[in-house]
Amino acid sequence: MSAIDFSIEKKDGSSRARLGSLKTPHGSIATPIFMPVGTQATVKAMTPEELREINTQIILANTYHLYIRPGHELVERLGGIHSFMNWRGPILTDSGGFQVFSLGELRKIKEEGVTFQSHVDGSYHFISPEISIAIQEALGADIIMCFDDCPPYPAEREHVSKSMEMTTRWARRCKEAKKRDDQALFGIVQGGMYRDLRERSALDLCETGFDGYALGGLSVGEESELMYEVMDSCSALLPEDKPRYVMGIGTPEDLIEAVYLGYDMFDCVMPTRNARNGMLFTSFGRLNIRNACHAEDPAPIDPDCGCYVCRNYSRAYLRHLFKAGEILASRLNTYHNLHYYLSLMEGARKSIEEGRFSQYRQEFYQRRNGLGPGAGGFS
Repeated sequence: MSAIDFSIEKKDGSSRARLGSLKTPHGSIATPIFMPVGTQATVKAMTPEELREINTQIILANTYHLYIRPGHELVERLGGIHSFMNWRGPILTDSGGFQVFSLGELRKIKEEGVTFQSHVDGSYHFISPEISIAIQEALGADIIMCFDDCPPYPAEREHVSKSMEMTTRWARRCKEAKKRDDQALFGIVQGGMYRDLRERSALDLCETGFDGYALGGLSVGEESELMYEVMDSCSALLPEDKPRYVMGIGTPEDLIEAVYLGYDMFDCVMPTRNARNGMLFTSFGRLNIRNACHAEDPAPIDPDCGCYVCRNYSRAYLRHLFKAGEILASRLNTYHNLHYYLSLMEGARKSIEEGRFSQYRQEFYQRRNGLGPGAGGFS
């Protein structure tokens, strides 16, 4: 029996977009949903209370980073990740596969698992599918992910094929290793940008059977259109009654297209990382708060945004904070960017419920292409 219960509340009549409800041991989630990334058991610059203020429903934490520091055993001793970070809502943990892939020369991949050096102190470690599951069970997230191999882009077909086949074998080992009944396990579809490999991966995972299905290995340097083609081809193959998760995307455009193609869950560091670099997301496009044109601008980041930051602070003040290197710049920018992403998904859900998602999608692009107030500071 699955630890989660997913149901489709309504479908959009002119696209594959769907409104869903995902019940977990720590609360229900309305989908489609964006998950703020809390890699090391914290969403950078945000408190749990602030995350609740902007209607965050679920956050993502990372197995690799929490294994390295402070250690999953410590988190388990202190009551699990929910208690450890004072977040009572649902949590999903990424298996660490992508982070290990990102280590490049610091890791060696074999059938048994991956040997790698810590990015913190250079010490050697080994993670197998079984160990990844054990770490995630110790952390105690509501949704855990199979350990996968993420091939680079571009990559030769033979390399991607072998990687995909190993990911499938690892997924079966993950399912066999899982012991806790109060956690849902998602399989991860791999196969690079090769449509037939993606389709084979999806079908093999569906045959094994998981609580949900994710697309991994996207947003790794490929063109957007190619990424959308992969999402399109896989969507029709994944079970209708299971949540579908696209990992690591991305731009607001990526989210809108993924919803259009029938996906339910998304995560990315883009809103938080960009916030710390002074790049803000608005209904009219991206706004670079570092630009000199904002030095005396009394307007909010986005006149159409009702978040705490836009209600209380001017572009001029936010630019001042950023140029002065103040910590508050990162906090306010992050608050706004995450509010924007979550509001974008809230609007998508409402439009699906009202049977007008295609119109919502069209209006989204019209506003961004037309830009808006203070357009000179957008990029």
